Amino acid sequence: MKQKEALEILKTGKNVFLTGPAGSGKTFLLTRYIEYLKQNRVAVAVTASTGIAATHLGGRTIHSWCGMGIEEDLDTDHMNVLKKKDYLARSVAFTKVIIIDEISMLSAKQLNLVDRICKLFKEDMRPFGGMQVIFCGDFFQLPPVKRGGKDGRFVTESWIWNNMDLKVCYLEEQHRQSDKKFLRVLKDIRDASVTEETLAILQKRINKPVKSEIKPTKLHTHNFDVAEYNLQELFKLDKDESVFEMEANGVHNLVESLRKGYCLAPQALGLKVGAIVMFVKNNFNKGFVNGTLGKVMAFDEDSGYPVVETFSGDLIIASPEQWVIEDGKEILASVRQVPLRLAWAITVHKSQGMSLDAAEIDLRKTFEFGMGYVALSRVRSLAGMCLVGFNEMALRAKEEIILLDRALIAKSEKDKKDYLKMDRKKLAKMQKDFLEKNGGEKYAGGLFG
Repeated sequence: MKQKEALEILKTGKNVFLTGPAGSGKTFLLTRYIEYLKQNRVAVAVTASTGIAATHLGGRTIHSWCGMGIEEDLDTDHMNVLKKKDYLARSVAFTKVIIIDEISMLSAKQLNLVDRICKLFKEDMRPFGGMQVIFCGDFFQLPPVKRGGKDGRFVTESWIWNNMDLKVCYLEEQHRQSDKKFLRVLKDIRDASVTEETLAILQKRINKPVKSEIKPTKLHTHNFDVAEYNLQELFKLDKDESVFEMEANGVHNLVESLRKGYCLAPQALGLKVGAIVMFVKNNFNKGFVNGTLGKVMAFDEDSGYPVVETFSGDLIIASPEQWVIEDGKEILASVRQVPLRLAWAITVHKSQGMSLDAAEIDLRKTFEFGMGYVALSRVRSLAGMCLVGFNEMALRAKEEIILLDRALIAKSEKDKKDYLKMDRKKLAKMQKDFLEKNGGEKYAGGLFG
């Protein structure tokens, strides 16, 4: 399905699973739909399964939004305690559309719990209390965390997934990669059809230097390797260090949530001229997005903030940005920091959702299905990738995911045919009726100004 077709289906108010390969434009399309909803004063809650993913859309975690925290199930007493929380009642009860991004990392039990909480606050037994629900993600990305006895099943195995008349919009266009050989490698991993030729393409990138004035970001599978390497590289620079401290205001536990889960910039950011950095927030007006690489060239004489030269040659003064958790128009918590982090190295998990200009990828310690695909698909082309090495698991996908993906493609083809057969006047009326029924709200689920 193309983006335009998917957007028209979203506008009808139907429940939708928006999916497709990395780089197919899922986040871009969601951003367009969110803008459309806000323009028509439809109360939309923008959430994601992780704080990192939430920052891509300017949202918050689904765990925070509905109040379930780290729980996978709540008994009646705990549900009654939740219902007494006014900020949750206002947030959930007034929301007309909920978006949950990076759905692959949410478990079946967690999705069922979100459904129960929405029904509770809405006092409506329809799926999610009658809201339009939009899931977004790709099951070839990283799966739910299984640690501590947690449910490791995908949301497709939840009760609610199969009881909400979900339309599937599988995007087919490619907006990140244009390198045909590279696209073939990624497709082979998704299809479980990695051949000797696929391996040969990747082998040619083993320790192959990337032609870039900026040192490529290293992607590692483990946090320890990343932290150690970044500090070593910063120490090597024979320059004075400037340290930028994070400012924080608001409810303590929400501030901590912002610090640990939403904001990728560190609490104390130490930088030197020559440091390789990555922007960790979107600011299209200033010319950077989450994942833009650069190098600290100087510190601005007036403000003292770092002057960063990006991979494309632009000079940007990296002044502080703000991350917030809102309840309507009231800011419950906020942190303010220079939107950078050291980027000689980052973890594969942290890279999910990013588009990197250049990367040095080490997959020799890959320990999870999907990790290799996530890492490789961050880069725009083979020429922008130096591959240190990879183990057998790095190029493998679970058989159940391959079968699920084929089923989703088939469902998307059916839903596309139904959409194309629909009378255009009927389609326009459905879209108009949805806005008339749900638009014009003065309050909008915590994320609508």
